[in-house]
Amino acid sequence: MHRTAHLIFNPVSGQGNAEQDLECLRANLSQSLNLTVYETTPDRDARTLAAQSVEQGVELVIVSGGDGTINAAAEALTESSIPMAIIPRGTANAIATALDIPNNLEDACEIALTGSMRTIDTARCNGYPMVLLAGIGLEADVIDQVSRDAKDRLGALAYILSSIQQLRGLNTFETTIETEDRVISVSASAITIANIAPSTSVLAQGPAKIIADDGLLDITIVASEGIGSTLAVSYELFRSAISNQAAQRDDVGYLRSSHVRITTDPPQKVVLDGEMLGTTPLDVVCVPKGLTLVVPQQPVSSKSEDLAGLPNLTIEPKL
Repeated sequence: MHRTAHLIFNPVSGQGNAEQDLECLRANLSQSLNLTVYETTPDRDARTLAAQSVEQGVELVIVSGGDGTINAAAEALTESSIPMAIIPRGTANAIATALDIPNNLEDACEIALTGSMRTIDTARCNGYPMVLLAGIGLEADVIDQVSRDAKDRLGALAYILSSIQQLRGLNTFETTIETEDRVISVSASAITIANIAPSTSVLAQGPAKIIADDGLLDITIVASEGIGSTLAVSYELFRSAISNQAAQRDDVGYLRSSHVRITTDPPQKVVLDGEMLGTTPLDVVCVPKGLTLVVPQQPVSSKSEDLAGLPNLTIEPKL
């Protein structure tokens, strides 16, 4: 007998054709699952639909949309026994990227059907659910300036253009960071509190390897001033992410804690899992092993060879 599964589908996510996307998902999932599809609406969001799935006791919840949709569903599924599979269709798809879930719909469906179960931490940020990260300062300013229209027209390029614009007016602020055993006061231009984060979320990469199930939040503090310094910091943090070696700059600091309270002077904008939350202060607490996800059996590896398309190409076996 097939497993019972609910597909929570956000029809306004991403830049593709929603009807074609949904048809593709049905075709790839229905033969292996007893599948019921629910589309989000302004009055019926992913959190509400996922809560109904919990009440009905389904065996699997599949969420298709952007980071905001996934975060909303995760809130209802946290601390339940029901696993969540992700089929990314947003602009950034940061949560899926952090979990090595591909953007290709067919491949993501295959993982939903055959992947491994992994229980990861989640967090609460000012009472709201957090799967990925919260950003204060630069990252929040970048997200805040990207309109829905820009995301639809430009995709991820919209964030790059906004980043360039925000770097021109980069400001530092005073902050107090309170953990279980310390109170830290420092000047900063960006603070990121991460539960999980893809390498593309460079401002979260101070500790190098962010562990999704260690019961701790990873906090990165960037204190750069000016475009040149911030670009150098961004490069160092990206290097940290791909090399698994912690950042080594005087204007980058990092620590780990299960609970953190942050105040700033003046108040700073806050972005939570890709959505604007408001302004500081911020209170973030880790929820250890709060969410069960369906992830790839093994990390997705990059191609080791690609010769197709080269001019005058011939390939023959060596005798």
